[in-house]
Amino acid sequence: MNEVELGHAIQAARKKTGLTQQELCQKTGISYSTLAKIELGAIKSPSVFTVVNIAAVCGLTVEELAGGSKSVKSPTRETKRSKNGIQFVYFDINGCMVRFFQAAFSSIASDTGVSPEVVEGTFWHYNDAVCSGKMSLEDFNKVLAKRIGIETINWSQYYLEAVQPIVEVQQALSWVSQSFKVGLLTNIMPGLIDALLQKGTLPKFDYDVIVDSSKAKVIKPEAHIFELAAEAAGVPPGDILLVDDSRANLMAAEKMGWHTLWFDDFRPSESIDKLKELLEI
Repeated sequence: MNEVELGHAIQAARKKTGLTQQELCQKTGISYSTLAKIELGAIKSPSVFTVVNIAAVCGLTVEELAGGSKSVKSPTRETKRSKNGIQFVYFDINGCMVRFFQAAFSSIASDTGVSPEVVEGTFWHYNDAVCSGKMSLEDFNKVLAKRIGIETINWSQYYLEAVQPIVEVQQALSWVSQSFKVGLLTNIMPGLIDALLQKGTLPKFDYDVIVDSSKAKVIKPEAHIFELAAEAAGVPPGDILLVDDSRANLMAAEKMGWHTLWFDDFRPSESIDKLKELLEI
């Protein structure tokens, strides 16, 4: 694939995602003139990291964006160690990579006529059981439907319609991966990671490790999930950073010897600045 073909592929992916050139520039940090030249094929061999970033925003891998071309590949990463010893970064999903809670609760409340507090209370009462595999998603749907007085409900559908990417973190993922191994460590219901990836809400990225609580059958902040995650990362606990929005999860990770960063989804840019400081090489 030459630069003209790549430019056409990027333009097609952008339009399929429903983004204008200006919107894609905002999400990737690329200047308008640079993107325009790339789409026209006027830039020979654009930076592979630029292509990685564009692909991630469009919900594609580089290979999918390039149509399987062998001429454009993700760079072979030479992982490094930060000044404080970090080699591997785990990101939480809900509350870090994406937002969903209030929008999903409000949507169900609007459709059913019950208060958002009833929906939210039911959700949190059973969430841990579903995320740890102790309760099936089907049974959760039955309990939720009964609690709000309707025959059936599909929580996954409401979740996927409500969820929104936290763009700052998803952009940070690209530059973090240039120097460090990265993974997902999340409490989540069965099937939702694959659905998020398929929808493009979660970047289709070559994660080094994905620790899905519903598959591991254990949730944060239980110690065992951190043991499993450290083993999967293949580095000592003291070389791992967890980015999470839950204080309880971060305290548990600290007890295991991990580095931690509390993510504030109301001030994502400030949290990203702190992440950069922690990962200074």
